[in-house]
Amino acid sequence: MKPKTGNNANGLRLLTRGAVYVAMVAFFLVGRAFTQSPTPASDYELKRINLPGATGAVALDYFAHDGATGKLWVPASNTGSVDVIDEKTDAVSQITGFPTGEIERRGKKITVGPTAASIGNGVVYIGNRGNATLCVIDAKTFTRGECVPASPDRGVTPDGVLYVAATREVWITTRPTLGADPAAAKSLQVFDASNPRRLKWKSKIPLDDLAEGYAVDNDRGLFYTNIEDAGVTVAVDVRSRDIVAKWNPGSADLQGLALDPARRFLFVACGDHVVSIDAGHGGKVLDSIATGPGLDNIDYSPDAKLLYAAASQAATLIIAEVGDDGKFHLKATVPTVKGARGVVAGKGETLYLIDPSEGRILKLIRK
Repeated sequence: MKPKTGNNANGLRLLTRGAVYVAMVAFFLVGRAFTQSPTPASDYELKRINLPGATGAVALDYFAHDGATGKLWVPASNTGSVDVIDEKTDAVSQITGFPTGEIERRGKKITVGPTAASIGNGVVYIGNRGNATLCVIDAKTFTRGECVPASPDRGVTPDGVLYVAATREVWITTRPTLGADPAAAKSLQVFDASNPRRLKWKSKIPLDDLAEGYAVDNDRGLFYTNIEDAGVTVAVDVRSRDIVAKWNPGSADLQGLALDPARRFLFVACGDHVVSIDAGHGGKVLDSIATGPGLDNIDYSPDAKLLYAAASQAATLIIAEVGDDGKFHLKATVPTVKGARGVVAGKGETLYLIDPSEGRILKLIRK
């Protein structure tokens, strides 16, 4: 039988095209895998910004970035000041005169003052553990306004402070003052901020134990926090004040929280790892990423879909991309310094970390 030359030629062309297609797919996948591989730590630069008057350790905790003014607000606790860093020049302005006082931490007495900042509507709210007050500062002029007691209950001092835009309120987590009964501090304190410069105490929300960390979904009216000894994360309706959900992240060491409001992923710092919780569908744990020990407050960039977690004992910063399935994809592991903890996202891929032992801020820049 005479060979079917035409068919063979067509077959050869098909085989050739198939081989080319396979090669192209393989090249694409290799290239894609390469672009998604972790970014080298050398692509990041760590700059040290010393805080005024810091001659040693400074008690640093909750700090905040104001995207509207390009300023980083840093309560520099035991110095009795709030330091404001310009993100463009790194120049530091200092707002002084905050009272300080003593608290007990891990069996030792330490001196503290302002320890928490939250960006409001044209103002910044400062929690002062030194004298158990909540203060208002003008975000542009740095003029300090009135300070009000953090709670009508005696023996309660502010820990975390968060402006809730959905209800025009300020919510604070609390701690007992030195020698006080801790029972009164097992609550959230809510202040009316309808007049941003005139805070008025509004209500108290009882909790099973002390609250740690916070995040807010203003679109859905939900406030998230961790309950320390109970080892649970709760969602509170900001209007009804009811606890509407309780989830178990699988750890007894719960620290900071961060939120992807669009996809409703809640990220919980658990001592040496971060878990991703599906807050929109029953609180299922979707994934976990190891960070090393010493986590505190974490942060998240919804625009870049990146999670940031600094481990103080491991002296590393983890940067992870979060997929639409809520799973983490490691982007970079950046060396920091021992003791650096707590991270806040600034403009673009700029990050800030607190370095309490040296009394400074670490500014991480993508080269």
